[in-house]
Amino acid sequence: MPSVTERLANVRPDYTAPPAGVHWPTVTWPRGTSPHHDQLETLVDELFSDEAVGATNAVVVIQGGQVLTERYGGVREFFDRPAEPITADTPLLSWSMAKSMLHFLVGTLIDDGRLDENQREIAPEWRRPGDPRGAITLGQLLAMRDGIGFVETYELGQPSHVIEMLFGEGKSDVAGYAAALPLAHEPGTVFNYSSGTSNLISRLVADVVGRGDAYRDFLNERLFAPLGMTSAEATFDDAGVFIASSYVHATALDFAKFGLLYLRGGEWDGRQLVSRAWTLDAQIPLSHDDENGQFYSKQWWVSGDPYGTYWANGYEGQMISVVPALDALVLRFGHSPADAYPALYAWRRRVLDVLAR
Repeated sequence: MPSVTERLANVRPDYTAPPAGVHWPTVTWPRGTSPHHDQLETLVDELFSDEAVGATNAVVVIQGGQVLTERYGGVREFFDRPAEPITADTPLLSWSMAKSMLHFLVGTLIDDGRLDENQREIAPEWRRPGDPRGAITLGQLLAMRDGIGFVETYELGQPSHVIEMLFGEGKSDVAGYAAALPLAHEPGTVFNYSSGTSNLISRLVADVVGRGDAYRDFLNERLFAPLGMTSAEATFDDAGVFIASSYVHATALDFAKFGLLYLRGGEWDGRQLVSRAWTLDAQIPLSHDDENGQFYSKQWWVSGDPYGTYWANGYEGQMISVVPALDALVLRFGHSPADAYPALYAWRRRVLDVLAR
């Protein structure tokens, strides 16, 4: 297995220009065929049938701006009505893939000169004289190197700030809950993946664009509407802040539009929605997570594979993988235990190896 240093050598931030003759999928996705269609279908079959990986609900593979294959399965559960089969029209939950959408929103505000990565005193709770949290910068929050002692544990019965924030005492004011936590490390020194951190960033965005409907309009006008993500719906807390750690619902093909935006370097149908430099910056590893073996940038994960793969990652194995070297996207939605993640990454690598032929 390549060492961390060898994998870092594979990281070359890049984007892929749109191919001639392929229309943007604002309304409908172009469809294409692969000379390796059978191999791709076999890999998709495998993912839907492999019980060790968990339940897969949707897979989409795109190359050259065209959908090569898509598949749906399983059911969507409800508390108040019968379960429904998952189809191309089913809104799926992003979980932490929403963090990468937050990265986009922050980038647009930095482009506008309304935010700065070096700015401090992010939260009003930290502005008291002598509060060490007042030294935390926006850049450190984006990189999950802020030092806040947030515990991101998903196991019931274990101490967990993320569960308490989303479902317990913090759910009405997710950023306020995270802002109340003390430092565990000096800012900038330690990587600690934290959904609370993303919600602090989201509240900072709200401080600039307005809360509630104003924030919802900003999200729609800057991201969802230009891409034609008509199914996309973000969830807000009672304080009027987008819960950017966890909650966007959209169809698989609408999530793929977001991936294509980054694959195209922030361009969409002749408009530069966010600066190309910002999308390239998302691909630069700033930390290595020794627990899962992956790299982290700023609200995006980076694989360090030969194809330059980076991805929006969500709980239970949701992924929007952006692959500049192959002009490709690989999306997967489902329910996988954490110990199955290495198998998911290995499956994705085999898909990419087929696309590279």
